[in-house]
Amino acid sequence: MGGPCSSAVAAVLPMIHVGLTGNVAAGKSSVARLFQSWGATIIDADQLVRDVQAPGSSVLAEIGHAFGPDILRPDGALDRAGLRRRIVADPQARHRLEAIVHPAVQQRRERLLEEARRRSDRIVVSDIPLLFEVLDPAAFDAVVLVDAPDEARVARLVRDRGLDEAEARQLAASQLPSAGKRRWPGRLFIIDNDADLATLETRARDVWGRLTSTLD
Repeated sequence: MGGPCSSAVAAVLPMIHVGLTGNVAAGKSSVARLFQSWGATIIDADQLVRDVQAPGSSVLAEIGHAFGPDILRPDGALDRAGLRRRIVADPQARHRLEAIVHPAVQQRRERLLEEARRRSDRIVVSDIPLLFEVLDPAAFDAVVLVDAPDEARVARLVRDRGLDEAEARQLAASQLPSAGKRRWPGRLFIIDNDADLATLETRARDVWGRLTSTLD
């Protein structure tokens, strides 16, 4: 009798779905890696985007039709750097790209969430750079915002991604300011990444403890 009862209890254990976000170069990916090392299932929006834009995909074909064949490299793959420059400089182009890519990404995310539920995963973290820009943060059980000063983010883009300063500032300015995101009235946890990696880990662990305490 104990076996079936235990299985029934396990089947209804709650799963929390956390949205992890942060403006470009704020340190969101570092926090995602920490959460994963502590047991979270990570759904990486950037990886989903790469998947749906793979050579031969219908999404990539639609991007080529919308932006022209020069947006593809000779091997048929997407010229990501070229596309980034175009959408950063042209908000209408960015919206056109989002309308092509985001429905396919959301479909894949929902499928991965369902797989996580079937596995009885306890905490799933969707790493979504543009969560506030393109989704409803209230759709998540909680939102974690990783934030860093503007100048620090620009410096990281130049140092770590090889952008020139003008392009780095343009890219940083293409997202909604983090100040407004910090005022979101829902269940929001903020991790400030304005010190060293050890401090970031300490702050991330504190938020992780507060998230997982709801599972006990």
